[in-house]
Amino acid sequence: MYVPPPNAMTEADVAAFLGTHPAGRLVTVGPDGRPDATLLPVLVSGSTVRAHLARANDHWRRIAPGSPGLLVVSGAGAYVSPGWYASKQEHGRVVPTWNYSEVQLRGSVTVHDDPDWVLDVVTGLTERHEGGRERPWAVTDAPPAYVRGQLRAIVGVELVVEHASGVEGVEGKAKLSQNRSDADRRGVVAGLRTEGDPAAYRVADEMERALER
Repeated sequence: MYVPPPNAMTEADVAAFLGTHPAGRLVTVGPDGRPDATLLPVLVSGSTVRAHLARANDHWRRIAPGSPGLLVVSGAGAYVSPGWYASKQEHGRVVPTWNYSEVQLRGSVTVHDDPDWVLDVVTGLTERHEGGRERPWAVTDAPPAYVRGQLRAIVGVELVVEHASGVEGVEGKAKLSQNRSDADRRGVVAGLRTEGDPAAYRVADEMERALER
């Protein structure tokens, strides 16, 4: 991923982003050279990403043990009109762009066709998404025989982030008009808030937080 210095996320930024974006697109390449991609809810712990795939999804069968993979975790994105820039009135040398945030994790991927391993992942994902609810649902609320049957319909997948010398295993990019003046950036924030689009509002919020730093 191309990450200009002003757009680079810090390690803390990446951790916070992954904490609030619980799904990512796993991309691998099969033995025939054809890429496969599946959007998955994920658990990220240190340098390990765990998830599960439907057994009926051929993606997992095309993953050789230890093969390279890429997990793309995307945040909100929005079109930026050059008409929002204060500098448009000054010189007119402005063009459209797209603001967004994204984290990419690269590493080796392994499939785990093991019910106990998969149960641990399913339990962790459930606890993550149910934990803040008034009456959280737990895997143990379902009959054990039913859970075992459901586990047979999925397989586990694990990505271990690489830490090889000279290789970026984790990259985070927040493209939030950091190359523009504060006046231009505030103009974009105001413009995004007129779009009536939830994604545009989220990008505006992120830009405001960046401006306050």
